Formats: sequence, structure tokens, C-alpha cells
Amino acid sequence: MEGGFKVTTVFKREFMAYFRTPIGYVFIGVFTALSGLLFYLNNLSTLSGELLIFLSQLTLLVMLLTPVLTMRLLCEERQRRTDQLLLTSPLSLWKIVLGKYLAAAAVMGIAIVLTNVCTAIIALYGTVYPGEWFVGYLGFALQSLAFLALDMFVTGFTKNQVPAAIAAFAANFLLWMLDLLADKVPAGFPADALNFISLYGRYEPFILGQLSFASVLYFITFIAVCLTASVRVMDARRFSQGGSA
Repeated sequence: MEGGFKVTTVFKREFMAYFRTPIGYVFIGVFTALSGLLFYLNNLSTLSGELLIFLSQLTLLVMLLTPVLTMRLLCEERQRRTDQLLLTSPLSLWKIVLGKYLAAAAVMGIAIVLTNVCTAIIALYGTVYPGEWFVGYLGFALQSLAFLALDMFVTGFTKNQVPAAIAAFAANFLLWMLDLLADKVPAGFPADALNFISLYGRYEPFILGQLSFASVLYFITFIAVCLTASVRVMDARRFSQGGSA
């Protein structure tokens, strides 16, 4: 109970911080507006009722916008010079990282839920199959959470929010380039390795309406590895501060 309460405390603190500043409003507003634009261009203007294709287009928004959510999570404390107090608190690093990550995930979740306005429009003028909706949004949510975990890890190496956002976007862009490279590399170990680590490739079964348990497990493992790496980054920072003291 005590440990859960502490994680909840970090979560509430970080979640409210998104809305005490423009970051949360900007992210949700821009994400919703751009998803609406994509929906208009790919569905309304072409009279298409393909929900899964619409969700596949939103991957681009995730790549572009998740750095906005993660840029402050780990480096803000260093920027304000409150990181020493945080790192020396009795709260474990795992609980700190998990609370911060869940706060970012909650904001992302709000943005994802709002895209269901487009789903409602498709249902109003066409047909939305519950199974297709579940699989599509499950894959999209898992991929989004994986990008959040990756970007949170990358930003742990920076001291300011702008470099953090740039570093996170660079990591997302690199994954995108590796995915494109996998299509150009001849079949064999290099191509298989690139396809294995691809967050885009792991999302493809969901776009086709297939529930891939292998992809679900991969996304969950990827998130866990990135969060563990974030904890290690913070632990190394705490050790270096302790050594310098």
C-alpha cells in the first residue's frame, strides 16, 4: 500500500505538471487537430471507412509529438537543480521513473481516446467492427507507449528540455530510417535484425486486423527494457553526484 501510494504521488505530481504549463494542452490540442486533418484527408475526402488505415497514419504523429511529452520528465529536475533532492529521497528510482512514465502515458491516453471522435463518425455513416476497433487501438496504444518509453530513456542523458526534445525526435527518426532500410537490405540476418527491432514492423499485424501476441509481448518487453535503462541512467547520475560530494 505504501509503495503504491508513493508511485501514485509521483504520478499525480507529474500529471498535474502537464496542465500547470501549456505542454499538456498543446500536445493534446495539436495531436487532436492533426489527427482530424489526417482523418479528413484519408477518410472523409475519399469517403473511406477504413479505421485501421486511419490509425496507421497516426504513427507519424506519435513519432513527431512524443518528444513534447517526454522532454521534461527526467531533465526538468536537473534544469531546476532539484534533482539532488529527488535522487536522495527514500523513494526508489523505479517508483520515480514509473510514476513519471505513467503520467506521460495518461496524457497520451487522453489524446488517443479523443481520436475516437473519428471512429464515431465512421460508425455513423458506415460500419465499425468491435474486433477491428479493439485490435487497431491496442496496437496503436502499445506502439505509442513504446515510443514514450524510448524517448524517456533518451532524454535522461540531457540537462535541458530543448536538447531533450531534439534527442528524442532523433531517436524516433532513426527507428523510422532503420525501418525503411530494412526494406532495402537483401534478405538475411541484417534484414531480419532490423525487422525484429522495428516498432513499425511490429505494428503491421494490428493494421491488418490481426491480434499478434508476439507483437504485444515485444512492445511490453521493449517498454520494460527502456524503463529499466532510464532507472540505470538516474542511478548513474546519483552515483556520480555522491562521488563528487
